[in-house]
Amino acid sequence: MAGVPLSFEFYPPKTDEQRAQLDRTAAKLRAHAPEYVSCTFGAGGSTLSYTPDTVQRLRERHELDAAPHLSCMGGSREEIRALLAKYRDMGCRRLVALRGDLPSGMARMGDLRNATDLVAFIRAEHGDWFHVEVGCYPECHPQAEDAFADLRHFKAKVDAGADGAITQYFYNADAYFRFVDEARALGVEVPIVPGIMPISNFTQLRRFSEACGAEIPRWIAKRMLAYGDDAESIRAFAAEFVAAMCERLVAGGAPALHFYTLNLAKPTLNVLRNMR
Repeated sequence: MAGVPLSFEFYPPKTDEQRAQLDRTAAKLRAHAPEYVSCTFGAGGSTLSYTPDTVQRLRERHELDAAPHLSCMGGSREEIRALLAKYRDMGCRRLVALRGDLPSGMARMGDLRNATDLVAFIRAEHGDWFHVEVGCYPECHPQAEDAFADLRHFKAKVDAGADGAITQYFYNADAYFRFVDEARALGVEVPIVPGIMPISNFTQLRRFSEACGAEIPRWIAKRMLAYGDDAESIRAFAAEFVAAMCERLVAGGAPALHFYTLNLAKPTLNVLRNMR
């Protein structure tokens, strides 16, 4: 798989222990020469400092091209404007623009309603300075009215000025290929990069998947149950399965691979080692 562009997603740590974990993970994954890394806009309304601090840490300590996630939930135009100026001053040239979820305990949606509004705002404020990635959902956003409405929402983000897209994770390569074909039929031409979630904690993954609408194929769930407490077999199977899916995605034309690391190195490294 030499030559396939890689990127890795991290979340902003909040404790010294979490920061040490992030540093260890970033150092190990940096050896794979990622095109860039991203840093999520975490829940709780607290990331007006956590995300920029983490982006700066990844850029300065680890010499990685770090792209902050930017959410419009709960934020005013002035707050978003200030964050954009801060990221530009840091030297960031890439952003991931998302609607996001309303942080816990916050009652207001924010001045911008959705990711399309956010992309348009970024373009109005900074022109072409930032390369803007947006999210998309091969298996349909859990809150979408239907699959066609979801595709129209995706196209609106691209029409507003997005340069590329990263998908929600999935475990069915056919869902990705179908989604790309349908997006192209609507006139979407930007790169659509598959988001890859290595499997580490299956119980946690099942909970994540129920919340975000990512389907875990029944046969995978049954295989995990069959392994019981055999953690080594679970890790080996998970790495082999996800690696095989990645190989199929790249062979089918995926322009790059974006790994959701959860700030852990080993699950992602296991997948990369299994890829031919």
